Amino acid sequence: MKDTPGQPLAREAMAYVLAGGRGSRLNELTDNRAKPAVYFGGKARIIDFALSNAINSGIRRIGVATQYKAHSLIRHMQRAWNFMRPERNESFDILPASQRISEMLWYEGTADAVFQNIDIIEGHAPKYMVILAGDHIYKMDYEVMLRQHVDSGADVTVGVLVVPRKDASGFGVMAVDKDDVITSFVEKPKDPPGIPGNPDFALASMGIYVFETKFLFEQLRRDAADPDSKRDFGGDIIPYIVKHGKAVAHRFTTSCIRAAEEIEEYWRDVGTLDAYFEANLDLTDTVPKLNMYDRDWPIWSDAVVAAPAKFVHDEEGRRGTAICSLISNDCIVSGATARRSLLFTGVKMGSFSSATEAVILPYCNIGRGARLSKVIIDSGVRIPEGLVVGEDPVLDARRFRRTDNGVCLINKAMIERLG
Repeated sequence: MKDTPGQPLAREAMAYVLAGGRGSRLNELTDNRAKPAVYFGGKARIIDFALSNAINSGIRRIGVATQYKAHSLIRHMQRAWNFMRPERNESFDILPASQRISEMLWYEGTADAVFQNIDIIEGHAPKYMVILAGDHIYKMDYEVMLRQHVDSGADVTVGVLVVPRKDASGFGVMAVDKDDVITSFVEKPKDPPGIPGNPDFALASMGIYVFETKFLFEQLRRDAADPDSKRDFGGDIIPYIVKHGKAVAHRFTTSCIRAAEEIEEYWRDVGTLDAYFEANLDLTDTVPKLNMYDRDWPIWSDAVVAAPAKFVHDEEGRRGTAICSLISNDCIVSGATARRSLLFTGVKMGSFSSATEAVILPYCNIGRGARLSKVIIDSGVRIPEGLVVGEDPVLDARRFRRTDNGVCLINKAMIERLG
């Protein structure tokens, strides 16, 4: 079928989310869950952003490839993303590494995570494939990228960010000509190429790729037959197409979604504890850089059935208060104070306790008189009465995971070791 102007390409596309990574730089936060399953923003998970972008863009066929400690992620998707209906030509496939090609092989790389499920994708017969990383925070209309892909005649279209050249060595970086046709693609180069006419900046890959499905399958089968390949999109598939075909860059600025008050296009890789902490705290600003209240582009997640948040006690020195904070359902702030903090579902704060710049994950209990600042508290932790964190760097580093920026991660095992 020939594409016609104005016809949404998203309805002919399948989104395929790569969600198998551990995210080891998040340390103990990913001991029991994959990075895409990590909580974010008061009630969501990181993967909800890529999935919500797909739904909001009009894509109704979605596959998610999982691998590392996937139970928490799979359980979340079964609860939050079970509204897709086959009778409306919609589908949502969770695709754990299941040795479909060989009894010896798990997913060897990002490209292999698609290759091993070619038969499932063929059953849905999408004309286009939108390959997504499942571990970034952003809002983007993939329909715009699909349209550019078709209009440019590209073999692959690569989503890119404009970043300072000095910061680009942690990304896959590409050189482009004046028409944004990619002339080289290098993973994590020591000396990244600059942008034509703007040499202090570079184009960094977002891990988002658009292909025609037939062409993608040809490339995956070719790559699978290459004994020297690492089965990776950024390391193998994209560089090959740059050399032998036509690869075009798609700039995030053209398809990012911004509500009226959002000044800049927002994209974050929350792959370190400091980056994760800062991105969560971004949401507490009076005018946040990322608007989670945008009803035109909602971030879908698990609709937990729970009571509303509650604030109790109104005495001097013992008043339930939250200032510049996000407080989720089922929270009780009992004679306590939260400042520039996020309390996820089911957090209880005891009297005379305080949390300042705190990211407190679901179902934590903060004991009476505890004082917490610059902390990430993993789910289900019970903070002892009177515990003080964030005021003695040496003591904090001895008891908890403390970053160079002074953020402390606290989990159950660390609390148990306190005795």
